[in-house]
Amino acid sequence: MADSTIDNSISRKAKDIAAGFIGGATQVLIGQPADLVKVRLQTSSETSSLSIIKHVIKNEGLFAFYKGTLAPLFGVGVCVSLQFYGFHETKRQILKSTGGSELNLWPQTYIAGAVAGIVNSPVTAPVEQLRILSQSNTSSSASSLTDTVKKIYREHGLTRGIYRGFNITVLRELQAYGVWFLTYEALIQQIIDLQHYHSRNDISTPELLASGALAGNALWLSSYPIDVIKSNIQSEPFGPGATIKGSIRKATKHIYQAHGLRGFWRGIVPCLIRAVPCSAGTFASVELALRVMG
Repeated sequence: MADSTIDNSISRKAKDIAAGFIGGATQVLIGQPADLVKVRLQTSSETSSLSIIKHVIKNEGLFAFYKGTLAPLFGVGVCVSLQFYGFHETKRQILKSTGGSELNLWPQTYIAGAVAGIVNSPVTAPVEQLRILSQSNTSSSASSLTDTVKKIYREHGLTRGIYRGFNITVLRELQAYGVWFLTYEALIQQIIDLQHYHSRNDISTPELLASGALAGNALWLSSYPIDVIKSNIQSEPFGPGATIKGSIRKATKHIYQAHGLRGFWRGIVPCLIRAVPCSAGTFASVELALRVMG
């Protein structure tokens, strides 16, 4: 039965985590510059990616495109580790309970992806807040990461400070990664069927990259308005002048009043452009790492 084909060993789970970390680090290094442009478009009055790029180069320097990289380099590595571990572990549990040998695409693969998103939310929420605060800060001088964390915790605590925006992060992660894994696995299955491959290990690197790229755009198209709300919540400076104060309702109202419905899609173009290499690199590096590790 299916149980005999399900590898529940500690080594198998460790490999899922290690491959995910490699994928996460790859994702950050590829996508950080475009992510900075996306956050600036989401949280400022600028409407042009090109003007933001010119402004950053002129006033902040080229290294500013990697503002806030330290937190996501390790944080996203941990997040993607949790994502892939969460996905594979949920897959194993679903197969164990149903006696199946493979997940069906809907709803099982979506559910496994959604659980993966939920699992990594406790890490994603504070890491992304620190990155967004850094990226939305146009000053050339900035406090160290440690000082920023200490200041937020000292003045606002854990729930309203470090974990500000946690609820909207969970909502985004659930939808985004449900769609991400669903799309990727659907494409992988199509390739196996069309090319008559014996297993996914036969799939070439270009095919892995193409599948990952398409999955990345599906992720953002399905969850982008939620991400805009999250960015506005997490980019607001702390202090007496704050108006959103971590409220999803207030952030949504603010975006609509300032920009209308189009405001929920501000920055989508650089986001989709960024998603192609980032998602492609993430899935391909994870798949290839798993092949090497066995």
